[in-house]
Amino acid sequence: MTDRPSARISSRKQPKQARSADLVAAILDAAVQVLGKDGAQRFTTARVAEKAGVSIGSLYQYFPNKAAILFRLQSDEWRRTTELLRGILEDEQRPPLERLRTLVHAFLRSECDEAAMRIALNDAAPLYRDAPEAQEAMASGERIVQAFMQEALPEASEATRALAGELIITTLTEVGRQFSETPRAPAEIEDYADAMADMFCAYLKHLEHS
Repeated sequence: MTDRPSARISSRKQPKQARSADLVAAILDAAVQVLGKDGAQRFTTARVAEKAGVSIGSLYQYFPNKAAILFRLQSDEWRRTTELLRGILEDEQRPPLERLRTLVHAFLRSECDEAAMRIALNDAAPLYRDAPEAQEAMASGERIVQAFMQEALPEASEATRALAGELIITTLTEVGRQFSETPRAPAEIEDYADAMADMFCAYLKHLEHS
C-alpha cells in the first residue's frame, strides 16, 4: 500500500488490556525485524502482519498504515533519546561539563548499538517528518538542552546559549550518525567520544570566559 507524508500517523487506538498490549508488542517486534531485513523501501503492513503471525485486520485495529508503525518505532527512539538527555543533563548533583561528557559517551554508544535501525528509520523519515506529532516529539529534547545551557552558561546571552545548544546537539547527532554507519570496537567508540567531549567542553569554557 502507498502512504503519503500527509497520511495519519498516530496509532488508531491504544491497547487497554494485557492481550491487546501483547498484540501491539508483537507487531512492533515484527516491524523491527522486517525493517532491519528489508529496509524502509520494502517495508509493508502485510509483511509485518505475516511476521507477527496476526491478520492484517488485527494490525489495522492499532496502526492505520505503515507510516503509523514506522512513526511509532521512531517515537519510541525519540522517547529513549529524550530520557537519555533528561537523565544525564538534569542531574544537578554533577558539574555541567561532566554531564556533557557523560552524554557524549552514552549517545555514541547508543548510536552504534542501534545503527541499523536508525539508518532504516532515517530512510523512512519522509513519511512523517513534517507531521505535528514529529515536531512535538523533538521539541521536548530541545527544551532539555536549553535548560542545560542556561545552567552551563549562566552569564551568556540567550542567543549565545541557543547557538551553543544547537551546535552541540546538531554536531553530536550528525557526527554520531556517520560514525555509527561503520561497525566500531568499544575502545574506538570510547576514544572518539573522549575527543568529541573534549571539543565540546573546550567550546563551552571559551564561551564562559569570553
